[in-house]
Amino acid sequence: MKSICLLGSTGSIGQSTLDVITDNSHLFEVSVLTAHKNVDLMIQQCLKFQPKVVAMADSGCAEKLQKHLMSKSLDIEVFAGKEGLIQAVQSVDYDYVMAAIVGAAGLLPTLSAIKSGRRVLLANKEALVMSGQLFMQAIAENNAELLPIDSEHNAIFQCMSENSINKSGCDSGIEKIILTGSGGPFLNKERNYLNNVTPEQACNHPNWSMGQKISVDSATMMNKGLEAIEANWLFSTPFEKIDVVIHPQSIIHSMVSYKDGSVLAQLGQPDMKTPIAHALAWPDRINSGVASLDFFNLSQLTFQPPDATFFPCLKLAYEAGKQGGTCPAILNAANEVAVEAFLEKQIKFTEIAETIEKVLHKVPSGKAESLEKIIEDDLAARQNANQILGLS
Repeated sequence: MKSICLLGSTGSIGQSTLDVITDNSHLFEVSVLTAHKNVDLMIQQCLKFQPKVVAMADSGCAEKLQKHLMSKSLDIEVFAGKEGLIQAVQSVDYDYVMAAIVGAAGLLPTLSAIKSGRRVLLANKEALVMSGQLFMQAIAENNAELLPIDSEHNAIFQCMSENSINKSGCDSGIEKIILTGSGGPFLNKERNYLNNVTPEQACNHPNWSMGQKISVDSATMMNKGLEAIEANWLFSTPFEKIDVVIHPQSIIHSMVSYKDGSVLAQLGQPDMKTPIAHALAWPDRINSGVASLDFFNLSQLTFQPPDATFFPCLKLAYEAGKQGGTCPAILNAANEVAVEAFLEKQIKFTEIAETIEKVLHKVPSGKAESLEKIIEDDLAARQNANQILGLS
């Protein structure tokens, strides 16, 4: 029986993880749950899984949760605030940590979990985007085991001959890593169409069921840019060997091209339970609750290159990744501010990329030599993004 610490239990990945655990309750139990503000769902999760420890990033929500758990006579310790997330990670023993907190907020709790040398199931791409070198160093120094949860990186991991993280692709005969993306809900629309799209339209992904922020990143293809930066660190592969291909059907989740002409692809339904189950059980396989592909009922599988003028965020992310240092952290921070403003209907969809580009020109990047420097530049980027948008 393996015990799980789940960071971000009320989000899309968190809920899917608990579904997989439920289907394999003879193999896994839950020791820690953390969330932001969704008290009602956290209460339900506590009643069902009865973890030892829970944490809410919002202190008021933590207080509400604690009162409810006490009324139910549940012996569950509750931590509060951002520091509470880290305290929860450090307070009890467990085997695996699922890092599923969206955005920069997941960086510190995930790094804290790494220091205990456990298996880290990484669904929070921003942690690697912001602090790639420090993050991978922490994995190595603490003998932690890192497995990717993003469907694309999990697919690449499965297609690699040695199933290895942080080993040079050249040593394995890899020619290219090919990240596939659906192109989001606005694929093949005219650029002028984007001026008036709504958050509801942007979050209406044609294939995947995801949270709002990730759905918007899919619509701008920023998610592919962040994934390219993540792949650069996970698989020690230069950006020149990381391609993005639009694959609207979302059946092929990514591919690895080898020097001998072979191309290995991982296929499956567009459901995050598959990579979650793969990483939880690796190197074994368990039931994910996802139906197998029916090849006789599949539509055609098509591919096309991304249009840089239609998806400027993708180009910006590649440029930031190649520049390195704290530039990816600045990119990520500006994107988080701009996406939130769009979701709040304060800016247009097209202003997301415009804001990110302005911030990248305005905030000088430095060497990502310390966590303090990364957080400092992240904050500077957020402040500048808010000023540019007139929100501060």
